[in-house]
Amino acid sequence: MTRAFAKVEGLRITEAIVIAMREALERWRNRETPLETAARLRAEFGIELSKQARNPLPRPVYDQLSCED
Repeated sequence: MTRAFAKVEGLRITEAIVIAMREALERWRNRETPLETAARLRAEFGIELSKQARNPLPRPVYDQLSCED
């Protein structure tokens, strides 16, 4: 596919690869953030966060989950 693109555009294969990588990186940068994904999924499944769920858990909770004292 990259070879075909290079041929059609009159580019060297290296130039075509660089263009493809730049486009891939741009798409990666513009993807959903984790917060956006979570919000979209909550809306999709009709889940609403309570006030309590919006607050981060205290540090000891994370320590306990990771078995650290």
